[in-house]
Amino acid sequence: MLSHGQDPATAAVLLIGDELLSGRTRDINLQQIATYLAPLGIPVRECRTVPDIEDEIVAAVNALRAKYTYVFTTGGIGPTHDDITADAIAKAFGVGISEHPEVTAMLAERYATMGTEYTPARRRMARIPHGASIVANPVSGAPGFQTENVFTLAGVPQVARAMLEDIGPRLETGAVVHKVTIRGVSLREGDIAEPLGQLAKDMPEVSFGSYPWFRAVGDNGVHLRLLSMVPGGWRQWRSPRRLDPSRRTDRHGRGETLRHH
Repeated sequence: MLSHGQDPATAAVLLIGDELLSGRTRDINLQQIATYLAPLGIPVRECRTVPDIEDEIVAAVNALRAKYTYVFTTGGIGPTHDDITADAIAKAFGVGISEHPEVTAMLAERYATMGTEYTPARRRMARIPHGASIVANPVSGAPGFQTENVFTLAGVPQVARAMLEDIGPRLETGAVVHKVTIRGVSLREGDIAEPLGQLAKDMPEVSFGSYPWFRAVGDNGVHLRLLSMVPGGWRQWRSPRRLDPSRRTDRHGRGETLRHH
């Protein structure tokens, strides 16, 4: 837990791969990393996507690691020629890179058990920047690694998610974010924009978001999402009914429903 007076922990995600930028592959790693970190009080503040170009990876890593508490990279640590993330991380930190003896022994044993040749291409997955610590991969064996505040994960979502379990205990957690969702039936964003803006000014400790939906005539409205690191900090907005006194409230599902009359 961060001690009193320290800046809140923050994170950035760096997605690496030509396949993401071309649209051939749909990313879900940002979502699952952010979802994993949120209960730990570590919000994701930025996400970048870069191609398989070493200099661009290096520049992005150096910019993000200087700005945020933690950086999570995904992709580019496999056995193929375009898997260059490990080399880029080493370059970003100004360190060498070579086969990690424990990792190469583990992979050799794993492939022998599978009856699969441990080829030079597969040996690439044992190359770790000097000084980095290993991030376990319980799914397919080949690990990720941690270099100071940068965690390098696989691009395969199932593997990346599994690696987070080994990373979690290493993180200094921040204040837990408390959430509430309000379902505003028949509301329109234009109708609530001004009072919602005033609320945001009056309550800087609460983050307000509005997300409209329209499924059919008569089935429309706005979901209001309130986030606060202060337990119950969002409650003060309700008693004055500050969005509009002509609207009443009732309970609906997990959140609160405001119906416009």
